[in-house]
Amino acid sequence: MNIHEKYIKRCIELAKNGLGATYPNPLVGSVIVYKNKIIGEGWHQKAGAPHAEVNAVNSVRDESLLKKSTIYVSLEPCSHFGKTPPCSDLIIAKGIKKVIIGTVDPFAEVAGRGIKKLMEAGCEVQVGILEKECQDLNKRFFTFHQKKQPYIILKWAQTADGFIAPKVQEKREPVWITNQYSKQLVHKWRSEEQAILVGTNTAIADNPKLNTRLWNGKNPVRVVIDKELKIPQESALFNGSIKTIVLTEYVKNSGDNLIFEKIDFQQDIVKQICEVLYRHNLQSVIIEGGAKTLQTFIDANLWDEARVFTGISEFHEGINAPQFSGIKLSETNLERDTLKNYKND
Repeated sequence: MNIHEKYIKRCIELAKNGLGATYPNPLVGSVIVYKNKIIGEGWHQKAGAPHAEVNAVNSVRDESLLKKSTIYVSLEPCSHFGKTPPCSDLIIAKGIKKVIIGTVDPFAEVAGRGIKKLMEAGCEVQVGILEKECQDLNKRFFTFHQKKQPYIILKWAQTADGFIAPKVQEKREPVWITNQYSKQLVHKWRSEEQAILVGTNTAIADNPKLNTRLWNGKNPVRVVIDKELKIPQESALFNGSIKTIVLTEYVKNSGDNLIFEKIDFQQDIVKQICEVLYRHNLQSVIIEGGAKTLQTFIDANLWDEARVFTGISEFHEGINAPQFSGIKLSETNLERDTLKNYKND
């Protein structure tokens, strides 16, 4: 690892602190180095707040050192006025002459303009340090702006004998397959993504809340497929506490925190769902079930990650877990549960 990679790696570490809080903005980290020593660092903490470069500059005790320093940033400094002024202007104003960037920003308002502005001001700019890692850091942001769809995460829990749910449920509540640590991890994941989606059968059988009650974080937007509007109105999904989008074949007036979106169930459902989520500026979504909904996304080959828990219990009969193929990235044990992470190959 060379010296530039060392400091961009630190930028990535810092940026991850903002996961779940910066939407619609990307995750960005920045460090300022003088004579091979970090004298300032920062990350973008939430949308509307100062960007990473601003926080890094503000953390430097002796501002006179900035003109002799190098600033590292995981993503191209912005060049436009949004909720905050352009970071490229700040770098130029502070007299920082050397800028090392992880990757170019795909957002149309930036997309190389920040780099161009810095170079025209006489800065020495180097781009593409740990580029793949910096793009992976913002896989949601890149997918949203380049593919015009959200980053899609499939998640389910299955029994040791391969079932996702029992054949019959006596009560309208989830039948838990995994332990408390796995459940808490799922709630952490929910706080990191912008939306969470379930199908009609899951909404009816489990009456899920789809919130982050086991983790301190922002609730994702709830999305539910309800073609014929069969889900009971007293369901937790319709309690008005969280923005909820209902995908249906009917035209129905929306209300506070409850939005009805009409789609054509005779056409490509998954593509239409992605279009609705994109229109609502949702950069990521966790598909939490049920089996039919998960398999629909798998069969359409519209998914990016799969996170699959396997518990120790057995149902002997029930609803089979989805069938898919992907590249396994990792395998982790949470007590006696097993978690396998895959990416779409």
